[in-house]
Amino acid sequence: MRIGVVTFPGSLDDVDAARAVRLAGGEAVALWHGDHDLRGVDAVVLPGGFSYGDYLRCGAISRFSPVMTEVVAAAESGMPVLGICNGFQILCESHLLPGALIRNDHRKFVCVDQRLRIENASTAWTSSYEQGEEVTIVLKNGEGSFVADTETLDRLEGEGRVVARYLGEDPNGSLRAIAGISNARGNVVGLMPHPEHAVEDLCGPGTDGLGFFTSVLQGVFV
Repeated sequence: MRIGVVTFPGSLDDVDAARAVRLAGGEAVALWHGDHDLRGVDAVVLPGGFSYGDYLRCGAISRFSPVMTEVVAAAESGMPVLGICNGFQILCESHLLPGALIRNDHRKFVCVDQRLRIENASTAWTSSYEQGEEVTIVLKNGEGSFVADTETLDRLEGEGRVVARYLGEDPNGSLRAIAGISNARGNVVGLMPHPEHAVEDLCGPGTDGLGFFTSVLQGVFV
């Protein structure tokens, strides 16, 4: 399976995401923000970083990159798309996911090994996990607080679209401790923590993040 990893000006976790794809058993395909096609990939990862220097709002400029026209169209046709950290912000700015990511409520950059609970194990990116499974994945962000209006939050909860939730001490002020969400179809997932930094025992807090990448390779979700 060919998984495209997009590099924007300011991306810094694209190499890590590509490595995670390879460790999971997939073929990582480099995509550039100025590309007008997706090179025949089967899925796309929007990696973390500071695309376009996070000017205006995080992800606000990236949504207008030529490659995002192709990503949005592919996602709406059912292609699996994972946005990690800055990629999550880009998905929200592109209206593939609802809500927004704003500055952490304590106004400080956070970098911790964060405990999460997988709330939805039926998406394209979480089917390798058990429902309710607890994992530890790196969290690093300055603007990672997920917010939305009450109606949207209730809809996400009611439709089972909260993919992951923070456990323990609140790391950034996300409403209802939401760490990740999906679209209604389950092929598009945005996640603030970084699973690509938890894919091998040598570095990071173990291999709990690898499941996000093996999930899409299995291609099993409902």
